[in-house]
This record gives sequence, structure tokens and C-alpha cells, in this order.
Amino acid sequence: MASTFFGLHIGSSALSSFQVATNTTANNIANVKTTGYTRQEATLQAKDAINVTARYGSVGTGVTVTSIKQQRDLYYDNKYWENNSCYGRYEQKLYYMNQIQNYFKDNGSSVKGFSSVFSQMFSDLDTLRSKPSDKTVRNQFISSAQSLCTYFNQMSDNLSKLQDDCNEEIRNNVDKINSISEKISLLNKEINQIETGTGVEASSLRDERANLIDSLSKIVNVSYNETEVQNTYGDNLGGTNFSLYINGEKVVEGKDYRKLICESSKTKNNQTDNDDLYKIYWEDTKMEFSATAGTAGGSLKALFEVRDGDNLENFKGKVTKADSYSLTVENTSIDNIKSLNLPDKDGKITVNNISYSYDSWEAQVDAQGNIKSVTFNLSKDKAIADPEKTVAEGYLLNAGSAINARGIPYYMTQLNEFVRNFSEMFNQIESKGQNLNGDTPPTFFEAITNTAKVYDFSESEAYSKLPDGQTATINSSSNTYYRMTAANFSVNKDVMNDVSLFATSTDYVKTDSCDIVDELKKLQSEKTVYRGDKAESFLETIISNVSVDTEKAETYNKLYSNLEQTIANQRTSVSGVDEDEEALNLVKFQYSYNMASKIISVMNQMLDKLINDTGVA
Repeated sequence: MASTFFGLHIGSSALSSFQVATNTTANNIANVKTTGYTRQEATLQAKDAINVTARYGSVGTGVTVTSIKQQRDLYYDNKYWENNSCYGRYEQKLYYMNQIQNYFKDNGSSVKGFSSVFSQMFSDLDTLRSKPSDKTVRNQFISSAQSLCTYFNQMSDNLSKLQDDCNEEIRNNVDKINSISEKISLLNKEINQIETGTGVEASSLRDERANLIDSLSKIVNVSYNETEVQNTYGDNLGGTNFSLYINGEKVVEGKDYRKLICESSKTKNNQTDNDDLYKIYWEDTKMEFSATAGTAGGSLKALFEVRDGDNLENFKGKVTKADSYSLTVENTSIDNIKSLNLPDKDGKITVNNISYSYDSWEAQVDAQGNIKSVTFNLSKDKAIADPEKTVAEGYLLNAGSAINARGIPYYMTQLNEFVRNFSEMFNQIESKGQNLNGDTPPTFFEAITNTAKVYDFSESEAYSKLPDGQTATINSSSNTYYRMTAANFSVNKDVMNDVSLFATSTDYVKTDSCDIVDELKKLQSEKTVYRGDKAESFLETIISNVSVDTEKAETYNKLYSNLEQTIANQRTSVSGVDEDEEALNLVKFQYSYNMASKIISVMNQMLDKLINDTGVA
């Protein structure tokens, strides 16, 4: 039964409990401006009652603080991380799309783009028509033609540098993921050391861990699972098992974490890709980490979309023939040699979810350059396990990355396709004429590589003369328009040095005849050159794509930015510190503390009366 001094014990428990509640509130107020701080709340609970030998049964024993808990809502946390991942993705994408858009700008004055350079070239060609024998006028036109080549060379160089920037940012993001994962694993260990067996919540460490997850969610999609540590009887031991997932794959489990590594790829996805682009692997399993899967998100996904995005216009075809080290495909998605974006060697292909690298390829083409079949000669490091099944099942072969986004490879492919089509049509018209020396002119537009190797597309001329229904074999090193890219597009050096080599007429004797020039003029606005449209519309087509992608990134960036603020406010309403609310709690707990003090005072008076003033005289 309760003792005579039991009331003092009840009052004392109230004093202690409300002092803890007051201190907790004071701590909240002190951290009202601390970034990432989670509001704490002292949980008060009545102590177990004791039975007494009286008909009212039991007597209350006071109050106790059972725990000091953080006030977080997992629902809002998950919503914040999901939105932050989307925001990080489109913020990163907008940054690079703005740069690509700037590259294609053309205001005709301070920034001269394709339209200005292209129009100037044909304006000079028109001038040449009136003075076909004037070497000064000829030189002016040839210089304008080289300016067009220089424009494409610079565009290719700009996009190539941007791809390198993306590649470097990918490595930096992987370093951040590893650093954050390691810190979270260390925090898990410290948190469990404090909480196991004590029931005390390591609030500050949990706040630090939550802040790290917030930062990580902008790079990749994140989620976590936390379960209580229990003994064999199902009793909670105080600690927790904390697992963190990125893009659906476990990266942290308790005090252990998995590390991601970047390795320079030995293969290329696209013809114009830079060397040594990074792939990401798990260090422990050596399995590739998919940064662009459906479960992926964050700035890391955006970087891969910009660096490798081909708008799903990668090379595809049905396997019709196979042996251990070769694959032949037909019904290809890219049907003309001038549109081909395959690397000439060290390329990557995938069949039935198995990746292979190839050393070279051969294509069967008709007189128009249409592709009938392509044979890949695989590297000897991996053989096809079951060639017969590969053919029998009709597996689909995929080359490259197949990313549903218009990134640098997509725009590089458009540049390449334009210069190939335009230069082939220009060269074919020019080849019909006679220069001032009475000779067939040399190839006007050529491809000149960094190693000074020159391609004049003589093998394209060979297959273009094939009879209907026949095909010719060309390979990845053949002297065809496949070898021309925006990077190596150039005017013939001999023509630049000797302008008399350029033909303006089919009969050099007729010095005033300009029938070749008249045909060339039609390439500006009369002939279909690029994707079913005229050559002068090339920039409009590209700009429309860039503008749509930039506007989309900007729209989603604003959307997720606004949502982030909304969700952050909702999350703060639960876990944040409200000064007015805490001030009210402070008054409430102070009043309760004073009342507990009053209980002590009253009990003291009662006991004083009982002990000192009651007795036998």
C-alpha cells in the first residue's frame, strides 16, 4: 500500500516529468533555425497504479516520461524524396538543354548560325552565276562553303565537349553517392550503439542521416526500410536494422555499404561518341548499375539522358544468321547508309539481354544506299552460346544505348545525316560538270579526319551504279558517305588552293554557261535533302526539337520546384519547429510544473501538521 509520504513521490514525478518536457521544448526553440532539425516531443504516461486494501481498488503513482521522440511522417518524407529526385533530374537536364539551344542560336548578327552561313553560301553561289570565270568570285563562294563546313565542325566540337562535361559530372555524382552511403552506414552504427538496450533515441544522429538522404534523393531515387531488432522471443532490443535503396537497389544495410565504381568503357554506343565514356558498376558484384531504368531518377539519370540519349533511334534488326562470332540482321530500323550511326569498331550490341562487342561490320546495300542486311564480326572475348537458337527465336539485335531522350548522340546524328545527304547531292551535281581546265572536277565536299586521312566517297560512286535488284558489300572502313561526320566535313583542299578546279558548267568552252550552278542552287530550297524537307529548313527542324526538349525541361523543373516547396511545407508542419506552438507548450509545461510544485507544498503542510502538531499530550 502507499506510504504516508506517497503524495510527495507523486508530486516529485510530476516535477521531473514536466521539467523534461520543458527542456525538450526549450531544445526545439533553440533549434528553430537549424537546417534539417526535427521537432522532438516528450511522451508523458501515467505510472502503473498500485493496489490497496480498499474498495476503490488502486491508487495512481504519478507520471513518467516514456520517451523523447522525433516527430516525422514517413509519407511526407517519401513524397519529398520522390519529388526531389524528379526536380534534380529536370534541373540538371534544363542546364544542358539551355547550352545545346545556345549552340543552335542564329540571330544573323552577333551570333551567326546555320541559316546565316547557309544563306550566305548560296548568295555567293548566285553571284558566281553572273561571273563564273572570275576567280575572286569563285574564291568567295568556296570560302563561304568552307564556312558552312566550319559551322558544322564547331557544332560537333561543342557537343563533344558537352558530352565530356556530362561524363565528368557522372563520375562526380558517383563519388557523392559513395560518400553519402559511407556516412549513412557509419551513422547507422552509431545510432544502434546508442539506442540498443537503452531505449534512448539518437535524435541528432537521425537528423544527420535524414539530411544525407535528402541530398542523395536529388541524385538518384531513394527509399529505405527500417525494422526493429528483436530477440528470439520477439522482444524489441532497442536498435533497428536500416537499409537504404537507390534506384531500387540496396546500397546500405546496417553498418555495411556497397560502393559504385566508374570505369571507362572500351566500347561505344554511337559513331561520334567520345572515347572513355564512363559506365557504372557495383564494386562487389561487378554488375552494371542502370542509371536510366524505369526505377531510376535524379540528376544522374538526366546526365545519362543528355550524354547517351538517342531518342530510341538506335540501330535495330532481326537476327537472320549467326555463328559463334558473327551476327547478321535484316529489317533494320536504320535503312540507309547515310543515316547509319554505328561505330566503325569497338561498338556494343545486345541480343537477348546479352551484350557483345564487335570489331567491324559489313552491310549489303543497293544503288540508293538502302541497307538490306548488316553482319557484325564479334570480338573474340565472348562467343554466342547458341547461334542456332538465336536465329530460330528471331531475336532482336540492339546497338547502342536505346535511351528514350534526345541527347547529344541524337543531335550529332542529325548533323551527320544532313552533311552526308547535302554533300552527296552537291558532289553528284558537281561531278557532271567540267572545270576551267576541261576536266571532271574533284569531289567538292570531303571528309578529312584528325589523322589527315581523306575520304572522297569513291565506293559510294561504285554502288550507286548498280543495276536494280543488285547489292554491293561495304564495310565499316569503306570509302563511303558513312565516313563523313559533322566533325570532318570539309571542302576539298585542292579546290580551295585552285579555284579553277570548281565546275560551274557541263561545257567548260561555254564560259558563260552556268547550268551546274543552276542545279546547285536548287539544293537550297527546292530539293528534299533532310528528313523529307528542304536543306534551308534544317535549322528549323533541329531548333524545334531543341526548343521542345528545353521547354519540357523548364516546365517540369518549375513544376517540381513548386511541388518541392509545397511538400516541404507539409513535411515541416509535422517535423518542423513552430515558434508559436512551442511558446504555448512552454507556458503549458511551466504551469504544470508550478502546479506540481504546489502539490509538494500542500503535501509538506499536511505532513508538517501530521508530524509536529498531532500527538499525545
